[in-house]
This record gives sequence, C-alpha cells and structure tokens, in this order.
Amino acid sequence: MEDEKFIKDTEEITENKELNIWEALFPVFALIAMLAYNVFVYGDDALSGSNQFILLMGGAVAAIVGIFNKVSFDKMIEEVALNIKSTTGAILILLMVGSLAGTWLVSGIIPTMIYYGLQILNPTIFLAATVVICSVISVATGSSWTTSATVGIALIGIADALGISVGMTAGAILSGAYFGDKMSPLSDTTNLAPAMAGTDLFTHIRYMVYTTVPTITITLIIFIILGFTLEPSGTADTASILNSIEAAFNISGWLFVVPVLVIVLIIRKTPPLIALLLGTLLGAVAALIFQPGVVASVAGAESLTFESGYKGLMNAITVDTAITTENAQLNDLFSSGGMAGMLGTIWLIICAMVFGGIMDAIGALATISRALLNLFHTTFGLFSSTVLSCLTLNATASDQYLAIVVPGKMFSKAYRDKGLAPENLSRSLEDSGTVTSVLIPWNTCGAYHSGVLGVPVASYFVYAIFNYLSPFMTLLFAAFNIKIRQLREPEKAPAYAK
Repeated sequence: MEDEKFIKDTEEITENKELNIWEALFPVFALIAMLAYNVFVYGDDALSGSNQFILLMGGAVAAIVGIFNKVSFDKMIEEVALNIKSTTGAILILLMVGSLAGTWLVSGIIPTMIYYGLQILNPTIFLAATVVICSVISVATGSSWTTSATVGIALIGIADALGISVGMTAGAILSGAYFGDKMSPLSDTTNLAPAMAGTDLFTHIRYMVYTTVPTITITLIIFIILGFTLEPSGTADTASILNSIEAAFNISGWLFVVPVLVIVLIIRKTPPLIALLLGTLLGAVAALIFQPGVVASVAGAESLTFESGYKGLMNAITVDTAITTENAQLNDLFSSGGMAGMLGTIWLIICAMVFGGIMDAIGALATISRALLNLFHTTFGLFSSTVLSCLTLNATASDQYLAIVVPGKMFSKAYRDKGLAPENLSRSLEDSGTVTSVLIPWNTCGAYHSGVLGVPVASYFVYAIFNYLSPFMTLLFAAFNIKIRQLREPEKAPAYAK
C-alpha cells in the first residue's frame, strides 16, 4: 500500500460531538466480552469462523449506537467499504503468499532451506539466530510481511524438525521482523509515522535508535537465555530427518537463487505483489526442473507430462498440497494450503474491517482518542495517552495504519503545545502502533502473520518480546525524561496541557 494514497483515503477522521465516551466504548466492551466467551467455548478453533461472526456482531452493536446518535446507515456502509478497500493490497498479498508457499514447497525451496538450516543452526543459538536473520532480511526489504513469507516459513519448519516450540520461534521471527520493519527506510510505516507527526524520515529513524536498540538487545539476551534452557526433542533424530528430506526431494544449493532474487526485487523497491508473483512463477519453474516427480505426484500422475505438470503446479498454487515422506513429522511439515489456505485469514480481515469501519463512521475512534488525549496533563501523560491510543486503535480499528494515522493527527498539536519535537510523537507511534499490531488476532497484521506462519497469536504472544516490550521502553524514556527532544521555541500550551 502506498503511503500517500493511504493518507489521502484516511485524512477525514469522523467526529461526532453527540457521541460520549461511554457510548464510544460500549461496542468495544461488547466485542471483548463476546470474543472472550467465544474463545472460552471454541479454544484454538475460534478463528475457524466463530470469531469472524463475533466481529460482525460487534459491528452491529456499534451500528445501533450510531443510529441512536443520528449516524445514517448508508454512511456506515460507505465507511466499511472504504475500510475494506484499504485492505485490498493486503488481501492480494495474502493470496500471493499462499501461492508462493505452494510452489516453494513442491520445488524443494523450503525443504532445501530446512535441510541446510538443520545442519547450520545449532539448537542452542537457534532462537537468537532467528532474531538476527529476520532483522537483517526485514531491514533489507522494509517488510515484516515479506520476512514471514520467506525465511519465516523456513525457520518454523526447522524449529518443528528440531522439536523447538513453534510459538517460541514465531515470537523470535516477529521480534526480528518488526525490528527491521521499524528501522528500515524502505518500510511503509517508517515513512508514514514521521509524515503524520511532521518530521522527516531520517530524523525519525535516528531518534528511534534510542528506544529500539535497548529493546532488541534485551530481546536477544532473553532468547539467548531461552536457548540454553531448550532440550529439543529433534536433535538425536536430525540424521533421520535429513535422510527423509533427501529421499523426497532433490536438494540443491541452486534453489536458493529464487528466494534471493525475490529479496533483491523487494530491496530494489519492486511492489510486493509483483515480487511475490515472480517468486511464485520462479518457484514453479524450479519445481519443473528440480522436482519433476514431486510435481507429477501432486497431480496424481505417475510421470511428468505437460498436463500433469500444469495440474500439479496449479494444485500447489491454489489448494491443499501434502508431500509424503518416510518421516511422520515431516509429513505434517511438508504441507501447504495454497491460496485456499489464506481464505480464513482474509475472512477475518474483512470482518475486522467491518467493525473498524462502523466504529470510525459513528465517530467512536475520534471520541476515544480525544478522551485519551485529555486524560493526562503531564509530558509523561501525553506519551501514555499516545501509547494507549495506538493500542486501543490496533484492537478496535484492526489496522496498524489507522493506529498510526488517527493518533498522529489527534496528538500532533498537543506535542507542539507541550514544546516537544515532532519526532517524539513519530517514535511513540512506531513503538506502540506499528509493533503491537501483530499481537491482536483480528488485526490485519496479527491475522496475516498467524496465517502465514501457521501459529496462533495466543501461541507466540508471550515470545514476541520485542513487540510488547517496545511500548514500555518508550514510556520508560518518557518517565525519566531520557532523550525527550524539545522544540527550540515551544508554543504556548493550552489549559489542558499544563
């Protein structure tokens, strides 16, 4: 999604003076209560469909509140349509990721990554190495989504083969991926935050170093300690796993050319959709060259022909695909849902956008942010308001861009009135809006990463250390007045900010 386009689409934040704070919060409380009961009943299966309907019910509650506050139903539907339109890029990327995962499986790219990874990555340093690898890839590409869709999938496979918790591994992947996403000048959110706050990109990045480096350092230390406590069950059986992979696929270092090319395309600012499509097609070509037998078996044929090759690749791209090996553990690992496997996540995003759209249309998002802005009167209180606003909007609007845009607009004047440089705001938006989006199951980011990695948010939440530590770090710096940059000539503060 292009930043300028998104800003243009969201520059009108709906105000509704007739809506009080309790009316604005009522749909939020209702949604939380319904989701809590639904998860209690369904457990891990809640995301299979019931949570999606609960989000629609939350939207219905918000719509009723809106009608009582003189908001037309047509306006609500219009805002929902705009919200869903804003996720078009994300939905298409999800479909492309599903297709890419399918061709990268049947081509042997993912099995080859796992094969070499099992030999290189020692279980003791695996989690810390995962953070570093994902940080480097994400800084280079500017995209946590691309990192999850490429090396993230392979690292989950390696962890599964070694018997290391996939929840722990997903937390390490996302910690590294969001560190890189946050610090990369190629990242959309890293460009969006300073645009909203009123500062420039590189001032913003330099200022983020103060809170981000300590946070990623603590994250790495914790994962190093966790590494020494691991007793991976797969260690003793690594040779058997490697033999099973070799028996099922033709392993070749040349297969690394495809993911490297995709990463290079992203670094050169190729639109993610184009890069992922090319990655899918290159994976299909590699499958025909290196794994003709696998492609034929996916098509249900004994040998590779033009027809069976076409059918095998289309099956891998679109529907469930499973490669059978001699190892039961690998049988579960070497499976892909293709584009169809992403439909549940897309369904969740659409329903979340319905709730977020209606909340915006009735003026609830603006009311909540304004209440948080007026809740505190000190400098620390202003930072706290920003963090709470970003967290609340990630949960209610279900989109990290809105969690940056809305508080950015609402709080920019308050920071100036307090005599605070705009980079204080842009850093707070990233520390609390960008990185925490992945911790909300129905947020577009939480839904995406959970779907791509195949790990529920509840499983990786505790281990996404960088993501939930970042807001605390920004508040710690504010509380002790560490690196809080002042304007040269502070504007006179209004009464509420004194």
